[in-house]
Amino acid sequence: MLAQPYQIYVERTDPARNMARYYVMEISETLFGEACLTRTWGRIGARGQAKTHLFEREEEAVRLFLDLTKQKRARGYRPRQAALTARS
Repeated sequence: MLAQPYQIYVERTDPARNMARYYVMEISETLFGEACLTRTWGRIGARGQAKTHLFEREEEAVRLFLDLTKQKRARGYRPRQAALTARS
């Protein structure tokens, strides 16, 4: 069983370059007790691609999760900005 949930959704947008990308990562547990890191990425509004990594230990999955998060932040990916809502 995982010690805590790991999940992130980040986006990288640049209207001048017609860039609108997303990147999602989640660590879950398989039926066999392995840690599973699932990555999904693509253009915002599109289905995108996915890749799954299996690990015997949760710590290994968390290490890759944190490394990839650091890489994405360095490339300009940021959490999605909440939509502004009108006040009544």
